[in-house]
Amino acid sequence: MNIALIGASGFVGSHLLKEALNRGHKVTAIVRDASKITTTHPNLTVKSGDVRDEDTVVGLVKGHDAVLSAYNAGWTNPDLYNEFLAGSQAVQNGARKAGVKRYLVIGGAGSLEVAPGVQLVDTPHFPAEYKAGATSARDYLNILKKEDTLDWTFFSPAILMHPGIKDGRTGKFRVGTDQPVFDAKGESRLSVEDLSMAVIDELENNMFVKKRFTAGY
Repeated sequence: MNIALIGASGFVGSHLLKEALNRGHKVTAIVRDASKITTTHPNLTVKSGDVRDEDTVVGLVKGHDAVLSAYNAGWTNPDLYNEFLAGSQAVQNGARKAGVKRYLVIGGAGSLEVAPGVQLVDTPHFPAEYKAGATSARDYLNILKKEDTLDWTFFSPAILMHPGIKDGRTGKFRVGTDQPVFDAKGESRLSVEDLSMAVIDELENNMFVKKRFTAGY
């Protein structure tokens, strides 16, 4: 495939880039600062641009088979909620205008249901520092569910998915839909390498078109 990867220099995006290239896909890495992409590969093209502008997105993604967005407005951004919503919708609209049908978004775990009708982000012990980002991703999923032109997919990582998860690339994860995938210890955990496997698997196999899915051990 010819994949336009937005946010390719971030924690998740850099691993998605590696996984996609290792599988033989062509990737256009779209970043704000092209100097942050130090990878060299014959199937890699690097482009810089502000994806918060949907007309800029059109020019960046036109001609690709899929748009894979790991867009992140920045966890320390004081306007994270609004900027994530605006940026995500700009990417969505730009992909549609460019005629790229397949659109996969890396969202958050906060909208996963931990009890009937109860989402993780609304539980009492959800960390305050992640609330704005989790709420914006949850609200964007609700917007995305109304999209009827794009073949969209929204991926929610496991509840525990951060640089400290050192399982590596195992391929032993399980997938789910609207509830977290828990292991025998009651943990919902996933390495960023296995997250990348799950996401590129979805781009190749299209199992969750117009749906949300998640993964964990």
